[in-house]
Amino acid sequence: MQPQWVPDQRDVARARVTDFARFAGARTGLDFPDYHALWRWSVDDLSGFWGALWAYFDLGPAPETVLSDASMPGAQWFPGVRLNYVDQVARQARTDRPAIVYLSEGGAATEISWAELLGRTATFAAVLRARGVQPGDRVVGYLPNIPEAVIAFLATASLGAVWSACGQDYSAKAALDRLGQLEPVVLVTADGYRYGDKAHDKTAEIAELRAGLPTLRDTVVVSRLGATVPNSQDWAEITAPSGAEIDTGEVDFDHPLWVLYSSGTTGKPKGIVHGHGGVVLEHLKAVALQADIGRDDVFFWYTSPSWMMWNFQVAGLLVGATIVCYDGSPACPTPDALWDLAARTGTTVLGTSPGYVLSCVKAGVVPKRDHDLSALRTVGITGSALPPSSSLWLSENVGERVQVSSISGGTDVVSAFLGGVPTVPVWPGELSVPFLGAAVDAWDVTGHPVRGEVGELVLTKPMPSMPVKFWNDPDGSRYRAAYFDMFPGVWRHGDWITITDHGSFVVHGRSDSTLNRHGIRMGSADIYQAVEALPEVAESLVIGVERPDGGYWMPLFVVPAEGAELTDELADRIKAVIRAEVSPRHVPDAIIPAPGVPHTRTGKKLEVPIKRLFQGADPAKVVERTAVDDPALLDWYAAVTPPR
Repeated sequence: MQPQWVPDQRDVARARVTDFARFAGARTGLDFPDYHALWRWSVDDLSGFWGALWAYFDLGPAPETVLSDASMPGAQWFPGVRLNYVDQVARQARTDRPAIVYLSEGGAATEISWAELLGRTATFAAVLRARGVQPGDRVVGYLPNIPEAVIAFLATASLGAVWSACGQDYSAKAALDRLGQLEPVVLVTADGYRYGDKAHDKTAEIAELRAGLPTLRDTVVVSRLGATVPNSQDWAEITAPSGAEIDTGEVDFDHPLWVLYSSGTTGKPKGIVHGHGGVVLEHLKAVALQADIGRDDVFFWYTSPSWMMWNFQVAGLLVGATIVCYDGSPACPTPDALWDLAARTGTTVLGTSPGYVLSCVKAGVVPKRDHDLSALRTVGITGSALPPSSSLWLSENVGERVQVSSISGGTDVVSAFLGGVPTVPVWPGELSVPFLGAAVDAWDVTGHPVRGEVGELVLTKPMPSMPVKFWNDPDGSRYRAAYFDMFPGVWRHGDWITITDHGSFVVHGRSDSTLNRHGIRMGSADIYQAVEALPEVAESLVIGVERPDGGYWMPLFVVPAEGAELTDELADRIKAVIRAEVSPRHVPDAIIPAPGVPHTRTGKKLEVPIKRLFQGADPAKVVERTAVDDPALLDWYAAVTPPR
């Protein structure tokens, strides 16, 4: 297969990763003739690589020890080192470019200067400190993707307190399932948001959320719609720049920075805790070296605070880039709205999902014809696998010299394991390289490496941004079960991949049952809780299936209760309860009556085997029939034909 994009050698010479290779070569006396040689060193000598990265980005005095224990789980990185994420942001302050550009549906762009960003951060940090917020306390957000979310996070982190957030597309119950675990002391929220040319008032959800968070001492509200939230404080009033300067508190390398969440497939979402130091190093590496983002860039990833890509985009501030916050629809008022926003902001690196790209294909959009994308050099893709046809469409309709950089990783490490780099070609439907420091391999079920065939994505060595812990997991048992049960001491991520003969990667989708619609990871458990509370529903099964054309099919199979049937009226109520109690993104593509739901002998729904059936796997090899409570149901599901 021929590459669709080949780097210009002048761009290779001035790429940040090339500069780092020269730096590392001078430091070690080694020669790195190409990216793959640099990657091999980065995983063979973890202490040498991460120590060089620390020095390259001038993060402080050279640490005495980089990696004191490389075992997984439990690797010990940079013992004795103290730092704060916010210091790395503050040192990038400048006057010639904004820190944030904010866009809303139909509104003019608003620029937030670095002075305003840091000034409001300092002021809000002082407010939190005055209210008794201490290192380790939790401050949570229920917010759209607006600059105030970034400021609230930075203020929280500057104190050594712990940030966590959900987007406002989540229902109050779904947000409580996540934020409620943390016993937060402060809630930062907005009275609502605009999406799809509609105003969404969230005051009722805020009231429900506050009622379910008994540890709250304060609620701060960003006014978006002019609604009233009783017994709260107005964001604009308490964060007006006061001339205060950021007073950060240094914390240990692995001190909690934020809590992100698993999808909630098997119950309440797991709180995934990442540390200050691991995130700083990983994000500097991923943003500066892999994506080549720096002080001249405008970085815009279409995301929400519920998704790790929000955290990843904020990392643009770590390298002095301008980031773009947008809380509207990517397809309002027209299917090409996202491309228009990229043109208006002079975006250089734009991130989106395979689903959005496919919608543009179907709508006949030609971005390079209708929008000035002359500044754009990279389109990042994540959330699911990008098919070759969509990758080629991007080159043909966005720009031949625009690099299509699919990335694959996860909330688990708040970064990517696989993706692009400006010094290696791009092949349609493939991810060009493993990221530096990520010891990625493909293993079969016996734990042996495989090439040219599908295997489990594993990491054989640790990364600094692996979770410090799971929240409320004092003995680490849930953490070990999530990644290390299948291959003890080796991280199994839950993706199927193939390593090609030219060193690139093909990602085939999830090998577990996480739903992943349009790049937003969702939990089946949330859907089951809502749907199966209806008296007419005995049981249900939701499956997410990546389609060959890059689409995503998410059917919900419903087993009616005795005496009930799946009528149009019941189907409408099922959609309504999912929309109200979970989120609009969880509403299935189809609701299909089923004779039953197959389970393991221990009562677990067979989500992964059914998904594999819909992806064309051999029914005889999907699952051992003797391990199923009702094997005949497998035949019924095998006969279901996904839409073409």
